[in-house]
Amino acid sequence: MLSVDGRWVWDFWIADDGDAYHLYYLNAPDSLDHEDLRHRNAQIDHAVSTDLVEWSLAGNVLAAAGGQADDATACWTGCVVSHDGRWTMLYTGSRFLTEVGPKANLETILAADSADLDSWRRRGGFAIRADARWYEVLGSSAWPEEAWRDPWVERDGSRWVMYITARANHGAIDDRGVMGYAVSEDLETWHVQPPLSEPGAGFAHLEVPQLVEIDGQWVVVFSCPTSAMSRQSQLAGRTGGIWSVPVDGPGKPFDASHARLLHDESLYSGRVVYDRQHQPQLLGFHAGVGERFRGVISDPLPLTLTSEGYLAIASDLGFARLQGGTKPHKEESS
Repeated sequence: MLSVDGRWVWDFWIADDGDAYHLYYLNAPDSLDHEDLRHRNAQIDHAVSTDLVEWSLAGNVLAAAGGQADDATACWTGCVVSHDGRWTMLYTGSRFLTEVGPKANLETILAADSADLDSWRRRGGFAIRADARWYEVLGSSAWPEEAWRDPWVERDGSRWVMYITARANHGAIDDRGVMGYAVSEDLETWHVQPPLSEPGAGFAHLEVPQLVEIDGQWVVVFSCPTSAMSRQSQLAGRTGGIWSVPVDGPGKPFDASHARLLHDESLYSGRVVYDRQHQPQLLGFHAGVGERFRGVISDPLPLTLTSEGYLAIASDLGFARLQGGTKPHKEESS
């Protein structure tokens, strides 16, 4: 596990250089008056591991820029990719606009570059913003934020694709969560596209998305707590946490209403990473549901695919088989 004395720890992402895992995580002082204030004080720190269990803290890499910058208030969730001998971090800049409203928050996707995964330099002039043709923007509804965050980038042939936590510009206000989408040829110039999913799937947002391929099957993983499920979903008894849904491949539309719960919301911000035996593992942060926020990143949980292409915790499937459940046809990644 990863815990940091005196700090709340939550969303994270991992870069693997082949020798070590580099984990980048949001954190804020646990001395703040309330845990919700951590979002306005978030910075990105770095830790290193060789086994996904024991982590060495490596210090801060990005913090709020202040002034009128797109990350003036805080630095939020992102991802790291490697290309042409450099590492690029796509991350979320948060800027709270108190002159607009007490919760008004403008989210923008920004970039930083590194040669060693330790020292990072912001990429000046880079910003990807929500396109009002398809996405809800600040002030266009009663929703207090412009949701445009948590970028996840994958290579798709000769181009790059980006999955983004976003909200559609139509539909019930509590049911507008969609998977935002953008494409690029060079990681520098990005073209925002219509979302890959539709509103009305039961989610106010699809947070911390990840696109991952396991044993030839592409899967989208995202998080949504019960509190951000639509009213209709909650009335139907659906509860939140970490979700997965099989998809046809990068950039392919999918029906988010078909997503299934991978883990309850006691674990959140789920990330899939391959261990050194090339087995998929799930990590998340312990949210401390029903108690004071814990802010600890979990040890890895082994994953497998069900016969329908959904992710499942391997130990859960083993228990299901002992109880006479269905055996998945894919037990390991290749």
